[in-house]
Amino acid sequence: MAADEIKTWPGYREVPERLNITAETLDKQIRSGNGKGIAFKDSEGAISYAELNDRVCGLASGLSGLGISKTDHVLIRLPNCIEFIVSFLALVKLGAVPVLQNSLLGASEVAYVRQHSDANAAITLHGIAEPVRALKADLPNGVIVARGSLEGDHIFEDLSNTEAEGSIETVDTGANEPAFMVYTSGTTGNPKGIVHAHRWIVAQGDTNKLRIEPKENDVAMATGEWSFISALGHNVLYPLRNGVTGAILEGRMHPERVLKAVETLGVTVLYSVATVYRRILAIDGVENQFDLSSLRGCNATGEALEAATYNEWFERIGCPIWEHYGISEMQLVFGQCPHWPIKPGSVGKPLPGTRVEILNDDYQPVPTGEVGHMLIASDNPGFFLGYHKDQVKTDEVVHDGWYHTGDLAYADEDGFLWIAGRNDDCFKSRSIFISPIEIENALRQIEGIVEACVVPSPDKEIGNKIRAVIVLKDPALSSDAHAISIREALKERIAPYKVPQLVEFIDELPKSPVGKVLRRSLVDA
Repeated sequence: MAADEIKTWPGYREVPERLNITAETLDKQIRSGNGKGIAFKDSEGAISYAELNDRVCGLASGLSGLGISKTDHVLIRLPNCIEFIVSFLALVKLGAVPVLQNSLLGASEVAYVRQHSDANAAITLHGIAEPVRALKADLPNGVIVARGSLEGDHIFEDLSNTEAEGSIETVDTGANEPAFMVYTSGTTGNPKGIVHAHRWIVAQGDTNKLRIEPKENDVAMATGEWSFISALGHNVLYPLRNGVTGAILEGRMHPERVLKAVETLGVTVLYSVATVYRRILAIDGVENQFDLSSLRGCNATGEALEAATYNEWFERIGCPIWEHYGISEMQLVFGQCPHWPIKPGSVGKPLPGTRVEILNDDYQPVPTGEVGHMLIASDNPGFFLGYHKDQVKTDEVVHDGWYHTGDLAYADEDGFLWIAGRNDDCFKSRSIFISPIEIENALRQIEGIVEACVVPSPDKEIGNKIRAVIVLKDPALSSDAHAISIREALKERIAPYKVPQLVEFIDELPKSPVGKVLRRSLVDA
């Protein structure tokens, strides 16, 4: 599927042979004279590009003194904070490979990632350091701890103050060499280690820059933890590369904290997940409680936003939500953007340089409007190098010239893509194919429903009953009578055979750390 004609620039997505992510981001800003510009800010203050560079060079020098060097894998167990940024950039500057995992993972999960990734050192905060300290014998280059320490720790602040005077050189690395690793959440088995190359910053950075052109006064913020590649790119690395400001939301992403950060930090471009936008809209009169006038646009990824959520957000908050589609093996793939009108409910269209097709089992294009497998051409330089220590799994998703997303989708007459669901989320009822997303969108249009998840309920007669699990704005309304009224309201919106036979109410849908609904746990419930 060809991308619409959008004007690019000379050298767009052209990857040089030698490339380093720190050189392409922080070093680039220092070379261009942007040292006085604000790189990041949070509720405590701001740090300039020059100040950030001094801290990165200091830590890089300190880490080098511990014996950490090119190709070493170093575990980062940090929430969103300035220490994360300094650690990531310093490691990449040395040619070492940061290994990112969610900072809330338990001891056994941390141990697995340490062992699987071959990490020989770790960086963390004192308050969440115990799972890492327990692995000290397996970390020959030590445990580096910020904001407090115990005997035997390397103190982050001392290492960051190592005399470097901003002069330590960034290691020369090849564009195709490993730059960093992200680990999946492991909801269906052990987490997978996704290895990304330095080329990623150009290929994906250019796509991001083209999709939403950075403005001089932009302040970008993501609500998700930077251990997830979407937030890492949009909140940290892309702002650095574009010379704008990133806002740091430290701590959990409660709706009120997100909104307060937007207000106080002047966030202009927000990146989050559909769940957060729905939770914000569930707050009565929220549009009158916070000054959100700085926002020029928001972004949603991770799961379907739904047209109902978009329309309510635009009506009440007054700015668009550009939904986009991404995968950990690449990051942003395609999406809505200011280049074309928004079609609420669609995930947008491909941008130049990224080929996406809707194909059948024989790799042939399906007709417009027909559901097929959504595949991405695997020669894209934004793609990962593979799963660490798992060539079999890599070959399962990358073969025949395509990356197999596992998503079903269709394209409309204008080339906009619409996700029908995951291969393993869709199911049959009465031998008819059921797409949960369509029903969930219809449910969200009913007043008083905050969230909804549709899953199969095995049935001997019809194969599966359609089961809707719903979160109400007012839990006191949960009743059999209200369930019947919801089913009746649905009959006016979707075909009768798609109306759930089972309607249940729940206080909160189960979610992964990144905010995705854990459908499997509802299916098994």
